[in-house]
Amino acid sequence: MSNFEAVHQTPSKTSEYIAYNITQILKFMLNIFYGTKYAKRAVILETIAAVPGMVAGMLNHLKALRRLRDDEGWIRELLDEAENERMHLMIFLEVAKPTWVERTLVLLGQGAFLVVYTLLYILSSKTAHRVVGYFEEEACKSYTEFLEKIENGEVENVAAPAIAISYYKLAEDARLMDVILLIREDEAKHRDRNHEFADAFENNDLPSHQQ
Repeated sequence: MSNFEAVHQTPSKTSEYIAYNITQILKFMLNIFYGTKYAKRAVILETIAAVPGMVAGMLNHLKALRRLRDDEGWIRELLDEAENERMHLMIFLEVAKPTWVERTLVLLGQGAFLVVYTLLYILSSKTAHRVVGYFEEEACKSYTEFLEKIENGEVENVAAPAIAISYYKLAEDARLMDVILLIREDEAKHRDRNHEFADAFENNDLPSHQQ
């Protein structure tokens, strides 16, 4: 069973259009390399997705220290997001078995996105969170397409990797579809929370250390 709901926040402000276009550029580049190779596509998705939570958590940690104020739970939530995305990556590394060339691409993509996202977060935290919200929308679409391919028999519903069974506390006979359903649920939560974070910056409804 899944409570997943596909939603999209339509851009209405300049910062939102910028965030949305950044996401579409990333999507275009991803399609060039992997197209419908969903497992390998997921490796790239997750290595990039694991960056924002860590960057935002670190910068908010330093801001809270600098201002001598409590973070009101933001840091822990952002770091938990980063950890969750890292586990998604570990799972899909087992599924996709990327070559050393593909692993090199992953590292290059991760490094480039780390620099760009850090600068973006410093310049506009609101836009940075909106980027992640839109990025997670695309991740949800990608995993929905992945599930449809499995349902149609175009992708084999292989046994779930042991690391996924352990992380999600699944039954020993769990399959890949079970794992993807849970990962999509995670991405939907990150989607909604990052849009909420961006809205908080927009409405100045922030923790005391952010103001």
